[in-house]
Amino acid sequence: MLRDVLIQKGLSNREAEVAELVSKGLSNKEVANQLFVTEKTVKFHLTNIYKKMNVKSRAQLIVWCLPHLGFVESEARIEAAAATTATAAPATQTIPAGSATVGGVNIIPGQRNDINGGRGAGDVGMGI
Repeated sequence: MLRDVLIQKGLSNREAEVAELVSKGLSNKEVANQLFVTEKTVKFHLTNIYKKMNVKSRAQLIVWCLPHLGFVESEARIEAAAATTATAAPATQTIPAGSATVGGVNIIPGQRNDINGGRGAGDVGMGI
């Protein structure tokens, strides 16, 4: 979606790719690695993008692109979902209590769990 808008604004396919990746928060190095080009090439594309988009910085480019990335729509959906959830009865979560067997030893919460029957050596969960 964003790429189509950028191409309509006069950017080449590659410039649109660079602008889209930068708008998603990638550094020049990360963009270069993803597109299999050098950082110098990414900087070259950014210079052309700034001129064509009439922006002066990476920050202005990102601000221009944000509405076209889908974040605004996603936030609206999240807020709507949160409002719906807030009106519903909150679900309670419980943690089951009980015991578990680990390596043939029965682990019982709240008790000392010795492998050797309380003779001191082989404590399970005692600072290991």
